[in-house]
Amino acid sequence: MPYAQLAALLAALATVGPFSIDTYLPALQAIGADLRVSPVEVQQTLTAYMVPLGAMVLWHGALSDAYGRKRVIVISMLLFTLASLVCVFAGGIQTLLLGRGLQGISAGAGMVVGRAVVRDLMEGARAQRMMSHVSMAFALGPAIAPILGGWIYSTFGWRAVFVFLALLGLVLASLCAWKLPETHPPAARHPLHPGPLARRYAQVFRTPGFLLLTFAVGLNFNGFFIYVLSAPVFLMRHLQLPETGFGWFFIPCVLGMMGGSALSARLAGRLSQARTIALGYGLMLVATILNLGLSFLMPAGLPHSVLPIALYNFGMAIAMPSLTLLALDHFPAQRGVASSCQSFLQMLVSAVAAGVLAPALWDTVPGLAAGATGCLLLGMTCFGLWWHHFHRGSPATSRIPLNADD
Repeated sequence: MPYAQLAALLAALATVGPFSIDTYLPALQAIGADLRVSPVEVQQTLTAYMVPLGAMVLWHGALSDAYGRKRVIVISMLLFTLASLVCVFAGGIQTLLLGRGLQGISAGAGMVVGRAVVRDLMEGARAQRMMSHVSMAFALGPAIAPILGGWIYSTFGWRAVFVFLALLGLVLASLCAWKLPETHPPAARHPLHPGPLARRYAQVFRTPGFLLLTFAVGLNFNGFFIYVLSAPVFLMRHLQLPETGFGWFFIPCVLGMMGGSALSARLAGRLSQARTIALGYGLMLVATILNLGLSFLMPAGLPHSVLPIALYNFGMAIAMPSLTLLALDHFPAQRGVASSCQSFLQMLVSAVAAGVLAPALWDTVPGLAAGATGCLLLGMTCFGLWWHHFHRGSPATSRIPLNADD
């Protein structure tokens, strides 16, 4: 499969998760009114999605290690299609919660298994370039999703948003069945025996270097994600934008992420991973300082309330591919399990942001800016600890290979 087609397909699979979160955000109030439930109950549809999403990402990689990458992705996308149809025909909040839960079970497979596919096929700078290109296309998801969702909702109603998601899942399942190569042959697979599998998971979760890099990625992303979770309040209340105005925020932020991913791809093989990560953190730090200052000194408005977040995303996207690959390099023999654990921990961090951090901060613009700064500082601390204790000058340092019977 040509490089460009593979990158586009993996990126599309990775966007299923963000699309499932962001596409229906403009319709939250309409869903509550139609189903006659409170805003708090409608907000629980996000939790109903994220909890099983976080739980299942632990298993997508292990399943792909046992049964092959392609099979797991195709079945997951078909289940996602079915789950979206449950949401389309939901007559009450309970059925909608069920559909969202089924979406969460299936949506993360493309993101988790896609990382393993990249590492199955590529090494070094080529892997960084592929991960950067996937991240660049993946960045389009949070920008397009709420804008597209707003158009679909305002034209056809909120149920049409889930019709779109069902079609997305069906198209991706078809493309993967037709085009995606199987990168994990039967000879390399590991059966799902409970004992060895439990030991492999335990080994991953006991590896400090892997944990520090994984939490660094998750915390960096949360510096932006709390704005995504708070988008209806941040944009419609603080910035006084209409339901169709989400693009004023998401387009600049995603252009920043795409630009950072493009630069990361160009730097692969030219600049060391450590220097690339340092550049990304430097830009993120400048962005958060600027965001804090403008938030406290000026009333919320365009463009000054958005541009620092776009700069933050630019820096985040520069650092993310290298941080992700360095974490996966701890376990070259078990990339599926490692990728699952990586995604699970990042989802756990995001779930805290969704359930606790964003609702506590979204009432004020300075509060959101302070929350983003706190996430960045914690992410920088994690990377600093990894560098101090585990870095030895090689991307593969601190690898702990896991065998099938470990």
